[in-house]
Amino acid sequence: MTNRIMWTDCDHKNVNEEEAVFKQAGIKDYAIAQCKTGDEVIEKCKGAVVLLNQYTKLDKHVFEALPTVKCVVRYGVGVDNVNLKDADECGVAICNVPDYGTNEVADQAFALMMACVRKTVAANTQVHNGGWDFNLLAPIHRLSTVTVGVYGLGRIGRAFAKRVHAFGCNVLGYDVINNPLANDPEAASFIKIVSEDELLKNSDVVSLHCGLNPDNAKFMNSTKFNEMKNEAFFINVSRGGLVNEDDLAAALKDGHLAGAGIDVTIKEPLPQDSVLRQAPNLIITPHIAWYSLESASELKTKVAEEAVRAVNGQKLRCPVNNVR
Repeated sequence: MTNRIMWTDCDHKNVNEEEAVFKQAGIKDYAIAQCKTGDEVIEKCKGAVVLLNQYTKLDKHVFEALPTVKCVVRYGVGVDNVNLKDADECGVAICNVPDYGTNEVADQAFALMMACVRKTVAANTQVHNGGWDFNLLAPIHRLSTVTVGVYGLGRIGRAFAKRVHAFGCNVLGYDVINNPLANDPEAASFIKIVSEDELLKNSDVVSLHCGLNPDNAKFMNSTKFNEMKNEAFFINVSRGGLVNEDDLAAALKDGHLAGAGIDVTIKEPLPQDSVLRQAPNLIITPHIAWYSLESASELKTKVAEEAVRAVNGQKLRCPVNNVR
């Protein structure tokens, strides 16, 4: 017996939300296959129509070997582990869930920014080590004097911008899309759209909010960091692959950057020998930005609902490639 819906991999404690959606839709033929490689997907997911995917890489090798697969639904926003060109060529629709954790990721970016600018982590460490001297944490600037550059103005970038604006920050924005604020008059009222160079050169804080693709891998490198203001802060809650980690560590070690807060790294979990572990004034959280009890439940539900639409031949909510 084959299953119409298969998980290629799943690290959740349960699939209660998914099963509830499937039960309501009358779908009983689904199963979890814990696959680490494409070959394992081919072996374990024969006959599937929809694949639910977290981390396993999917490409033409998999799609050609599983001709019954018509749709892949990714748990999350990013789809960089799926080859979209191969999916197009093989007629497989790739879907994501772009709107389940917008507020959580924006909150995390803001929390990391505040921890950097107000130096709360450094202050906490100082006190726990027996110190009590704010002078060692100087300078700290008033938020209303801080210019924040938002690199990428999608849902999360705009939500982050609204948070920092509410605290009195001046906000600059850059996006590769022309007129990215056309449908958001609130954000357009206070975000000044500038070029990439202007954003990097004029921001006290630069926060990344863009997807990862082959064209922008490790684009935040020594050249970009050197364009940033001396003693600026860098925030990344998007994808670790956007950043050259050696260059980020060097910019922190030489003091060009005053600090950084990141929630994502190229390899996760962060390797014990990563240069980032020795970088000063760096706050790292374990890819937690997306998470709250509410967002986790919403993600699981929306993934399952998209799978049901795919199985039933209905219009997909969030396809990201050219197959509909």
